[in-house]
Amino acid sequence: MPSSHKRALSIPLELPVLTSPSHTAGTRVMLRAFTAADVELIQSASRDPLIPLITSVPSTSGFSEALAFIERQHQRLHSGSGWSFAIADASSDTAVGQIGLWPGQSSRRTSNPDTIGYWIGPDHRKQGYAGAALDLLTEWALTEANMRRIHLYIEPWNEGSWRTAERAGYRRDALLPSWQKVGTQWKDMYRYIRTPL
Repeated sequence: MPSSHKRALSIPLELPVLTSPSHTAGTRVMLRAFTAADVELIQSASRDPLIPLITSVPSTSGFSEALAFIERQHQRLHSGSGWSFAIADASSDTAVGQIGLWPGQSSRRTSNPDTIGYWIGPDHRKQGYAGAALDLLTEWALTEANMRRIHLYIEPWNEGSWRTAERAGYRRDALLPSWQKVGTQWKDMYRYIRTPL
């Protein structure tokens, strides 16, 4: 059986619920599907100056636009475009951000790496949620989803994000000039890579 077919069989057809182990020190998160109860988070993210430029979060903060965003996240797995998780606080189930695993995608479609991207809502930053979510999804991707190499693309100015990646075991591989379009401008990106330990 071709290896690509084996991999396809190992990838679940439903979005799993992933939870930090109970013995984990620090912030604990749950990665789950978005629900209608998460509309307020999406509306808050819509008002952020950066999130709508680099994600599919709408740039307007209306209720119907937020619900439409949530519905699009539900369609991603079924369309084969990836897994889109709400990052939720494990104790309260309050959604604080989004993390996604996008198989076979890159910003210019010049190669086919498996890519992770994430954002945290403005009211929930600097509390450890991004790092906990990245650790959890990376471990799942490399073990349960059988991915062998995961990429992250981060703007050089975003020190908080690339330090989060480094703490999760990603290593900086390259500086890619004018790699990703952010708004109307092409921006340099650091490429980070994670492989099984």
